[in-house]
Amino acid sequence: MLLAIDAGNTNVVFAVFDEARTIKARWRIATDPRRTGDEYAVWIHQLLQLDGMAMSDVTAVIISTVVPRALHNLEVLAQKYFKVTPLIAGETPAQWHINVDVPLPEQLGADRALNAIAGHAAYEGDLIIIDFGTATTFDHIDYSGAYKGGIIAPGINLSLDALVNNAAKLPRIAIEVPEGNGSVIGRTTEDQMLIGVFWGYVAMMEGLVARMRKEIGRPARVIATGGLAVLFDMKTDLFDAIVPDLTLTGLALLYERSRIAA
Repeated sequence: MLLAIDAGNTNVVFAVFDEARTIKARWRIATDPRRTGDEYAVWIHQLLQLDGMAMSDVTAVIISTVVPRALHNLEVLAQKYFKVTPLIAGETPAQWHINVDVPLPEQLGADRALNAIAGHAAYEGDLIIIDFGTATTFDHIDYSGAYKGGIIAPGINLSLDALVNNAAKLPRIAIEVPEGNGSVIGRTTEDQMLIGVFWGYVAMMEGLVARMRKEIGRPARVIATGGLAVLFDMKTDLFDAIVPDLTLTGLALLYERSRIAA
């Protein structure tokens, strides 16, 4: 089985794929570059057992990371405990196998390239992929599967943290769908904050996607991934599909293509 590891700015996600590219189990842990390969091994050994698997069931590992300092310890995990040399997404021999059609392709984040791979494999035509993470990214994948560019915006939790941390009297609130009938005039401080963050984010997304579609000049499906996609889907018809495991699926596809190309 394949162990796919996606190390993001907030969490590291581990997923085990079987030969049919089906996810058998997935787990996440807070990203900490200081966490050693030994610590990862103790944690994942227990989780594999809870899901009826063993370390020896994993025969291949692929790693994607946007946190360079986290990579070494994940490589140690693969080499020492799974006895394999991991493929590193974006590095030889696991190049992207897509056309990254931007002036500085080396700047493209691994998660965004993987989303492009998985999105194009699942859907025809032009795509706009919105990924809700520490940052919220909007990416254009054209009908040929080429990555054409995109937008990086502060994630909604990052925006809320900045607001609370820089305004002494504002309370900390949770991101949720505002109550009521869609009113954007809040009656309390908490209501006003939630309206500003939630409806402000919906307006930003709808406005940016409209501008992207106009610039693309062709119909473009909007594919969303990331935990907050479902929350926003309750109050906007912007998304054509929500694919929670888009990045992980991209890792599994990249592993297959890299193995064939080797």
